[in-house]
Amino acid sequence: MAGYLDMEEYRSTSSGIEIEVVHEEPGDPELIGRPGEYPFTRGPYPTMYRGRPWTMRQYAGFGTADQTNRRFQDLLEAGQTGLSVAFDLPTQMGLDSDEPLAAGEAGKVGVAIDTLDDMRRLLSGIPLDQVSTSMTINSTAPILLLLYQLVAEEQGVDPSALRGTIQNDILKEYVARGTYIYPPRPSMRLVTDVFAYAAAEMPQWNTISISGYHIREAGATAAQELAFTIANGLAYVQAAIDAGLDIDVFAPRLSFFWNGHNQFFEEIAKYRAGRRLWARLMRDQVGAKDPRSWAMRFHTQTAGSTLTAQQPLNNVVRTTIQAMAAVLGGTQSLHTNSYDEALGLPTDESALTALRTQQVIAHESGVADTVDPMAGSYFVEYLTDRLEEAAETLLARIEEMGGAVAAIEEGWMQSQIEDSAYAEAKRQAEGTSVVVGLNRFVGQDTAVIPVLEVDPALEDEQRRRLAGWRAGRDEGAVEDALAELEQDGGSSGNLLYPMKAALREGATVGEVSNRLRAVFGVYRPT
Repeated sequence: MAGYLDMEEYRSTSSGIEIEVVHEEPGDPELIGRPGEYPFTRGPYPTMYRGRPWTMRQYAGFGTADQTNRRFQDLLEAGQTGLSVAFDLPTQMGLDSDEPLAAGEAGKVGVAIDTLDDMRRLLSGIPLDQVSTSMTINSTAPILLLLYQLVAEEQGVDPSALRGTIQNDILKEYVARGTYIYPPRPSMRLVTDVFAYAAAEMPQWNTISISGYHIREAGATAAQELAFTIANGLAYVQAAIDAGLDIDVFAPRLSFFWNGHNQFFEEIAKYRAGRRLWARLMRDQVGAKDPRSWAMRFHTQTAGSTLTAQQPLNNVVRTTIQAMAAVLGGTQSLHTNSYDEALGLPTDESALTALRTQQVIAHESGVADTVDPMAGSYFVEYLTDRLEEAAETLLARIEEMGGAVAAIEEGWMQSQIEDSAYAEAKRQAEGTSVVVGLNRFVGQDTAVIPVLEVDPALEDEQRRRLAGWRAGRDEGAVEDALAELEQDGGSSGNLLYPMKAALREGATVGEVSNRLRAVFGVYRPT
């Protein structure tokens, strides 16, 4: 029949793992273990979703803080249980909205945050002692974390009660995404400064979300996503140890961020293999003593790179399958992409559909009724073992090169991802990798999908608000605080304390970043 594959042809996963017609070998019971116990193959907690469901987050942010706040309020009203903030490119790059390089980008792919007042308006009416917040921010992660803390303090919330995560994963920016500012080594200092600051001031906050998501979006296979992300994680751990931090103090607050991709069983196995590999490395190689330091907790987002502008309603099905794999793999929180994201920012309607997808899985499917229901599947245990082995091989190569930072500086990780991305693009062009509606079952696309457009006038509004903020502050106090930050940048002290003082006086995201540029320089890839 036209359009169907030969069912006898060779099959393999994205990582090149051969798929047999029938898998008949059981997994090793010692490697599978029990939920909540080493090696955590079956999950970081004994009862998993029977104890509490995963946190349902919808990544949101566009235009001004007021607009995004309204979207947050709508999502919370609809049953979302955690916030997930998307920032625009100028905010991610440490540029204020009125800088020439920010022209045309303010509020486009996320919310524009320049000042403490912007953060106040973003979080207006949201009880920060009751809501967990994830912020997808890297180069300027310390700044946004401190703005969040300052708003919480204005609300009367003790910092020790704040729960959430900042991505703060700068290494993957050099590998796969590009929103870096400073060179890798001073950037690593800021990461470990956040570890130390949060341990002292915000003990419930997850200080990093070590991200395989963008590595996979750039074209990596599942095995590469595992290996490169875990290699980055080990680099952060070693940097923190070298900075004098106690591993069993900061490691329990580390978290990971995985991509929920298309191959259903490979994705389930990826999460299980990742937990097991991290537990063994943290216990046996790094030497952590606390079992909480061995347990990998993670957020998952469905794969934006798999969404198509053609027949966009097919994306509802793709996202559902990807989300189901994340739940069966034991994620701690989940974002489901909206079906219109290949066309533009999500609309209210598409964002609600994405949230409802999670709610149907949680409350109607029954997959959360028992812990790790795929355990013992011959096929899933086989894939878990093979993915772990493939990731270990890549990790050994990275270790030979001197670790993740060296591998990134040499461009090795980047080239590996580029090769995998090219190979997949070639398979899609040849039709051997099927994308329904794109290269197979094309038909006629008659769906008319409304697209959310950000009003260009909002950029002018944001610039006017920024000018008003500067006009109302004490310029002398701001300059003194920024000068102290710049001076401390040349020392070994924790930079978040002078950074917080400058933000409290009214310094902007761009002004703080510029003082650090003066100390650290700017990274230019070779």
